[in-house]
Amino acid sequence: MNLIIDVGNTYTKIGVFEESKIVYKKRIEQYHFKEAIQNIKEEYPLITNAIISSVSTIEENHITHIKRMYHTLMLDHQVEMPFKNLYKTPTTLGIDRLALVAAAVDQFPNKDVLVIDAGTCITYDFKNKKEEYLGGAIGPGVRLRYESLHNYTAKLPLLQVTDPKNHIGNSTEEAIHSGVVFGILHEIDGVIEEYCNIYTDLTVILTGGDAHFLSKRLKNSIFATSNFLLEGLNHILAFNNSK
Repeated sequence: MNLIIDVGNTYTKIGVFEESKIVYKKRIEQYHFKEAIQNIKEEYPLITNAIISSVSTIEENHITHIKRMYHTLMLDHQVEMPFKNLYKTPTTLGIDRLALVAAAVDQFPNKDVLVIDAGTCITYDFKNKKEEYLGGAIGPGVRLRYESLHNYTAKLPLLQVTDPKNHIGNSTEEAIHSGVVFGILHEIDGVIEEYCNIYTDLTVILTGGDAHFLSKRLKNSIFATSNFLLEGLNHILAFNNSK
């Protein structure tokens, strides 16, 4: 069994896999880390391997704690990937994006796949039928757009994410909701259409914290999944342990 740890900008996500099947998932804040790991150790004593991915800061004692219990792979740019990375600056590529591409390779082999991760940022990552990662795009996510409007203007309020009732906002608050939410939806649909013009048999994956909120509002056909990044990390771990 494998222990998968993804340290994000806001939360740490933990998964337990039995081969390729996820049997446990939890999202925690870092101060609950050791308690959560101890509970998992007691509930899943057959775990032998772990992988840690971090796009934020993880306390060194947390890493040490995991390494004492399991054979642990720290994901970085030196770790071998199950695809060919054609990104021009591979050391600047977020390791979370590497994991998403690994999941695409594992679950959709020999297909053109666009992975959209709607989190703090919205990232677009593309791998082709030859299992080559070509790159993608990075833009601000839903909450980041709300915060930017508030932080970089004198009078616009900071609002919570809300489903706008109409494209035409007839108050400042409704105008903000319309601008943020419909702006993102049109952006995502537009990016998908651009890719479809080039890759006619394109598979589109939508994942990340805002995937559920956005998926039912998009006009394009997509696969929405909340576990894609954890599944990608599990595949990277299995790929490296098979060597």
